[in-house]
This record gives sequence, structure tokens and C-alpha cells, in this order.
Amino acid sequence: MGRVLVIGSDNPVTHTLVGLLSTTGIPIEFAPGPVVALQRMRQQSIAIAITSPGTSIEEDLALLDEMRRIRPGIKCIVLAPRSTPEEIIAALRARVFACFTAPFDANAIATIARDAASSGLAEDDIHIVSARPGWVTVRANCRLLTAERLFSFAREFSAQMHEEMRDEIMVSFREIVLNAMEHGAAFNPDQMIEVTSIRTTRAFVFYVRDPGSGFRPEPRGTDRIASPAEGLISNLAEDPAAKPIDEFIAHLRRREEEGLPPGGFGLLLAKGAVDELLYNEIGNEVLLIKYIDRTAPTMQDDPLVH
Repeated sequence: MGRVLVIGSDNPVTHTLVGLLSTTGIPIEFAPGPVVALQRMRQQSIAIAITSPGTSIEEDLALLDEMRRIRPGIKCIVLAPRSTPEEIIAALRARVFACFTAPFDANAIATIARDAASSGLAEDDIHIVSARPGWVTVRANCRLLTAERLFSFAREFSAQMHEEMRDEIMVSFREIVLNAMEHGAAFNPDQMIEVTSIRTTRAFVFYVRDPGSGFRPEPRGTDRIASPAEGLISNLAEDPAAKPIDEFIAHLRRREEEGLPPGGFGLLLAKGAVDELLYNEIGNEVLLIKYIDRTAPTMQDDPLVH
């Protein structure tokens, strides 16, 4: 298990992180600032560096460049007071492992640091296809840890939204990405999904494409995604003995132990958390749309519709 270097240990968030990571048995080093951090790297093998919550992304990327001169394979988790789309794009281009800004979720940061320390996952498992502030497209391989990395960047790209709206679209995005990786690629790390984040003046959009054969279509060709949970609910309604509830609960527990979503119920939440959820004919491409001004345009508003 790799050693974690925590920089800026005088911050309350850092103290919480150290407490959480200490319970996992991960070896931890401390550095009050960048100069000492570089000294620590020359003295010991460091696998993960967590930057100070008080330094900017620009400062952290400059430090990362210096750290890689000493430890070329180091994974860097950036913590910063705030971010801009331009800074997040720069972090992606610099192959930052994950990025978090205030208010910090210490549990999420500790989880991704722990998983990074025990994994051989590389920073280049997320590839930039195109990147500008209003439109970012990446390709990512189908691992759970890669998904968690995507979530950290996606949350930062939607940081300008109100917190409630951002939480809603992130619920949908998380479920769709995990569904794409699991059902579209069977969590095969050799398979890739494509994710695009688009910001317009009226809406925030996520596009996800997986390499699989698509979602299971609903009977009678209804225009909606059928989830495993919906099928189960339907079966139980028709025949309560069709699937004993104890067996189903055990199924959910097994998925939770494996770090997987509950197998369909999250997809139900995804549909209710965004204004529009659209998918292509075979169901392997999905659009999530959240209207920033809470006013969704109608088909009659579109001059291209006749």
C-alpha cells in the first residue's frame, strides 16, 4: 500500500483526513508546505500527495510539476478553496488524480486517497478528447476508481450551479456513469466510456456513451429506460412470491459490499433528479439536462421543430 503525503497539516480539513486515513492503516507523512513536501519526497517513496486546502489550483499544479521531477509516478489529489472551469481543465491536462474544492467532503477525499494508495490505476486512465470552458469531452476506462475520479471533476465543472441543483444533477450523473461502466462494459478496464460536460446560458448537460448494446428496452416501445428495480417492482406487484424479499435484500447488500449502486433504484432517482433524461435508439447514449433557470424550453419554442 502506497504512502500518502498530506500537505498543509494545520488545516481542519487536513486533520479530519488524517484521522480517517489513519484508521485504514495507510502510512502517512506530513508537510507544512511545498518546500518540506519536496524534501519528504526525496527522503521516502510517496505514492499519493494531497495538497493543502488553502492553496490555489495554479499553485498546486506548479508544485505537482516539481513533485514529478522527483517521483514521476506520483498521484496528486488537489484540494483548493475554489475553482474555475479553466483551472479544472488545466488540472485534467496535468493528469491530476482528483480535484476537490470547498466545502470539502472529507469522507469522499479519504475514500479516493485510500483506493488510489491500494490501486495501480494510472493518472492517464482519463483521456481528454476536447476541452474548453463550456464543452469538455473525455474518455475513461471502466473501473470504479476511474468513475470516482470522474465524479470529482464533474462536480467541479458544475460548481457554478446552486448547491441543490448541483447535487441533483450529480445524483443522475453518478448513476448513469456507473450503469454505463457496469452494464455497458462489465467493468472491463480495457473498455472506455465517453463523457461530455456542456454548460449553456440556460442549462447544464452531461452526455454519456458506453461501448455496450444499450439499456433493455421497455415492452411496447415506450420511450423510457427500464431499470432492474422497476422490473422487480412490477414482478412483485403481479406475484409477491416471484422473488422473496429476503433474497432481494441480500442482493442489495452484496452490491453495497462490492461498492456498486443498488441495481436500478439509483436509475429511478436519476430520472427524477434532472429536468430531462434522453437516450438514443439502442440506449447506449444518454443525455442528462438540468435547466439553470428552472424554465425548460418546450418543443414549440424550438424554431427547428415544424
